[in-house]
Amino acid sequence: MARELRGDVQGLRAIAVLTVVAAHAGVGFLPGGYVGVDVFYVISGYLISGILFRDVLTSGTFSLTEFWSRRARRILPAATLVTSATVVVSLFWLSLIDARTVVTEALWATLFAANVHFGRQGVDYFAQDLGPSPLQHYWSLAVEEQFYVVWPLLLLACLMVTRFVTGRRKQQRLPRRAVTGMLVALTLASLAWSIHQTGANPSSGYFSTLTRGWELGVGALAALLTTRATRHLSRGLITALTAAGLAAIAYSCVAYTPETAFPGYAAALPVLGTALVLVTGSASAPSWTAPLLDNPPMRLVGDWSYSLYLWHWPALILTERMLARPLTVPERVAVLVVVFALAGLTYRFVEMPFRRGRVALRLRVPRALVLYPVSVALVGTVCAGGWYWTGYQGGERGNNPAITVDAAYAEDAAALVRASVAAARDDHAIPSDLTPDLLDLRDSVADVGDCDYTEDVRDLCTRGDADGDRTLVLIGDSHARAWIPAFDKITAANGWKAYYLVKSQCTAAHVTVAPVDEAREFSECDDFHDWVMDQVESLRPDLTVVASSPPVNGVYDGAGNRYEAMTQVAPLLSGGYDDLFLELVNASQRVALMRDVPKSPDDPGTCLTSGSPSLNACMFRPQERSRYLGDIAVQSAELAGVEIVDPTPWLCYDDECPVVIGGMLSYRDTDHLTTEYAEKLSDELGGALDMLGG
Repeated sequence: MARELRGDVQGLRAIAVLTVVAAHAGVGFLPGGYVGVDVFYVISGYLISGILFRDVLTSGTFSLTEFWSRRARRILPAATLVTSATVVVSLFWLSLIDARTVVTEALWATLFAANVHFGRQGVDYFAQDLGPSPLQHYWSLAVEEQFYVVWPLLLLACLMVTRFVTGRRKQQRLPRRAVTGMLVALTLASLAWSIHQTGANPSSGYFSTLTRGWELGVGALAALLTTRATRHLSRGLITALTAAGLAAIAYSCVAYTPETAFPGYAAALPVLGTALVLVTGSASAPSWTAPLLDNPPMRLVGDWSYSLYLWHWPALILTERMLARPLTVPERVAVLVVVFALAGLTYRFVEMPFRRGRVALRLRVPRALVLYPVSVALVGTVCAGGWYWTGYQGGERGNNPAITVDAAYAEDAAALVRASVAAARDDHAIPSDLTPDLLDLRDSVADVGDCDYTEDVRDLCTRGDADGDRTLVLIGDSHARAWIPAFDKITAANGWKAYYLVKSQCTAAHVTVAPVDEAREFSECDDFHDWVMDQVESLRPDLTVVASSPPVNGVYDGAGNRYEAMTQVAPLLSGGYDDLFLELVNASQRVALMRDVPKSPDDPGTCLTSGSPSLNACMFRPQERSRYLGDIAVQSAELAGVEIVDPTPWLCYDDECPVVIGGMLSYRDTDHLTTEYAEKLSDELGGALDMLGG
């Protein structure tokens, strides 16, 4: 069985944390350093299972309360400290809206459900320009904690079933065959699901416990193989196998990139390499490579590995967010020096007292279980204070009125935009009462109901007037989704049935694009395009509206080459729109293109909640790339005889775009309208598309 705190295990921990930190710090030759998380998973599965197996061999069973108490003492104190510190620093260094987001994420992290939260957020195209969370790395802790809850229960169930089947109530041995069979079945099932989800839903595949469980399962299987697998192996062969395992980890760190489809098949290399090192490290005769792992510096880093992992990510992210720019190399080095100092102090004064010091002696089983509610209470208190503070700072101040126009132009959106631009130029104070509330801006996302095509959904959901005698189909990406509140109001009031066939990241043009942050062909989008055209041909709508942003991560040319430069994307995008409009014109009574909305270079929510901003400071000029590629869609529409609606006058005037129009926030991020402002534009949009009245 596995022995805890073996020197080589501490060395592996050191490798795992150093590669993760290096990758996150931007060390160029270790782009795949994120596999250190997978190394940690195998080590955890190995050590935890080894402890449980030894208890079963000793007493025939094990104590759940004792097991969970040890885990609580090991994990909760340092995690609670870092979570609370991250929230407090965020309140001082980040904008109010971003700080409130961290408060929410801290609660998810404390409930050990960060992987669920970030998995859902990861598939949200709306979040692409907001930057990573300083608590995002807690997703991996959530996976481990969920494993620590479920795995002992499964093992106990296996023991009970085995004893029932054999008729032995007391059994002083580990039923290896039954446990091995269960582990193999669960590990293979998780691996199969990981492979599937990595292709079908990459964000869910990356963060899900179900897709990562097999890595911990491999560690558990390695614990079963320990000593037996190495009993008859020579020292030379042990050395060769250990070297092969280390080489597999090293190759993964060097050859993998953030664009590698992961975990899936790719995770097998570092996972199996780690398992090989763990199994061979249990041999009675140490390998000749043992000093590479088992030496004082590696042991020290291995001891500090948990605290290093906790501190490094928020330190890097918060410093970068505070400076509002990427860190230079000297700055990254300085941050990491501070991180190592914090890790050493945390290990000495937080981790060790709760694991083996006086505090640990007072928190023996089952008292240690109280650590979790205490942790939740402490972080909850910090978060409650942060929530109140951001609410107070971002609440209504004074009696600053909304921007208005003469009553004769009160319903004219373009007139209100012109007035808002003029007010911003005159440094008009930010209105006190904003819609939506400034701190709720991130939540202003249009509802798609059951037909969320971001997931693998292929149904039709009728919206608007279900009994309407005219049919609208809206197709496009998240920019089309942002117009749904306006179309909901138009269609419900004017006798239109509506179908919103929108998929985030999926540009409407018939081109193959790459998902955000992934250098691969977005085949799911291609499949969605085919399905959408089938639905349009079947529905024969009275009006099909196209609304879409340009591709954000390049376009493929059909030969596997991806292009990102505007001049290279333009001809491919033009051809894709030509194909789209040709098919739509033949399948619809009318076709209209919504010109893409202007894009801001900066997030308006961050601008409005940082320091003492003015409306003028947050007003923006549209990004050139977005405007240039938006013209491509317009040109294709004109050639195809498709109607064109340009919403720019409802958002900008004289090439300046205010983020507050009247008393309403127009953008929820750099390029998506708020649901409230989109709904307000329903009359303008309905009139432009000739959808009002009978």
